[in-house]
Amino acid sequence: MNVLLIGSGGREHALAIALKASPLLTRLYAAPGNPGIGEIAQNVALDCADHSAIIDFCKGHDIGFVVIGPEAPLVAGLVDDLDAAGVPAFGPSKIAARLEGSKGYTKDLCRECAIPTADYERFAAAEPAKAYARQRGAPIVVKADGLAAGKGVVVAQTLAEAEAAIDMIFGGAFGAAGAEVVIEDFLEGEEASFFALCDGERAIAFASAQDHKRVGEGDVGPNTGGMGAYSPAPIMSDEMSARVMNEIVAPTMAGMKARGAPYRGVLFVGLMIGRNGPRLIEFNARFGDPETQVMLPRLDCDLLPLLLASAKGALPDAPVRLKPQAALTIVFAAKGYPEAPERGGEIRGIENAQAQQGVVVTHAGTKMDGDKLIANGGRVLNVTALGDNVADAQRKAYAALDLIDWPGGFCRRDIGWRALSR
Repeated sequence: MNVLLIGSGGREHALAIALKASPLLTRLYAAPGNPGIGEIAQNVALDCADHSAIIDFCKGHDIGFVVIGPEAPLVAGLVDDLDAAGVPAFGPSKIAARLEGSKGYTKDLCRECAIPTADYERFAAAEPAKAYARQRGAPIVVKADGLAAGKGVVVAQTLAEAEAAIDMIFGGAFGAAGAEVVIEDFLEGEEASFFALCDGERAIAFASAQDHKRVGEGDVGPNTGGMGAYSPAPIMSDEMSARVMNEIVAPTMAGMKARGAPYRGVLFVGLMIGRNGPRLIEFNARFGDPETQVMLPRLDCDLLPLLLASAKGALPDAPVRLKPQAALTIVFAAKGYPEAPERGGEIRGIENAQAQQGVVVTHAGTKMDGDKLIANGGRVLNVTALGDNVADAQRKAYAALDLIDWPGGFCRRDIGWRALSR
């Protein structure tokens, strides 16, 4: 089977590695891909927003399946257009992808289906939003309703911060994504990410992970797309995972079906685990980044048939098989990230890192300049290691990262601290 992978980041590189290992695969294409993906797949210069061009490519290259990595093409309805053209694709429909595309939509679904989450209200203007924030008090969470590349959420510790966030969002910081604001109560507890594969009727648990969103060590500084992650999340015991499936995933599946938007694809459940158990922070309609980089090395079965079964509404009854080891990934980012990342520096020595046992380096923001590998993004590389436990994986990942020669990069040195502190 020929497969087309949509995307160009570290998540897509991790997906490409897993797909490449499948006996079902004949040829793997990636659009647009990146230099790392290009070592194991054929990169194709396609605009992911040009659905017609993608469909034409699929028909011209006998593509039997399309795997969509990032959220924007899902929210834009790429799965719908591929389905209409007779090309099977992994991911939710446009209407189902609203679970990520509109935070207000998701909060309303939670209220309707009694899914545990923070109390909230939605606003289309700044002054009523500020009045509500003052009524609820700080800390409080202010969110742009639409897609904002993981940066549209402000956890305001004071009312002044909340009001500034409201003004920023309504002032156009996130464009159309900020036409509406969701304000919700602050939740206390431990964050975790949980993933389930869904086929429109049912869902099966996939894996768990914990991310490090803040740019600075000790979880300080501005939010980012993620500075590192590890899997599994220690707090996600078998009992807690079952509660998430029963209390959050199952009612979501039923609620979406009742709305005429059956959910297929991967459901990324952002959680806060507190004294009363799991509560939903947000849904994402795709695999996480950098969570995918630590979940897929733990997979002990073929990924491609699972994704195909999800798309075709035929997920197996058996649970997903995972290796007992832990995986940890470190994001190697460009200096200045997330505000103003420096681009253009040459990166050397990736082959030295990848020569270490159990280590994989995935590209997230790179390009080739002749025969030189150049930094071309904020989050540039992911260095991932598989180990007997989080401490072992952490040691291997940092030792490998230190073999990469890139003066323009930086990383957090405490990835995995929460797991180790337990």
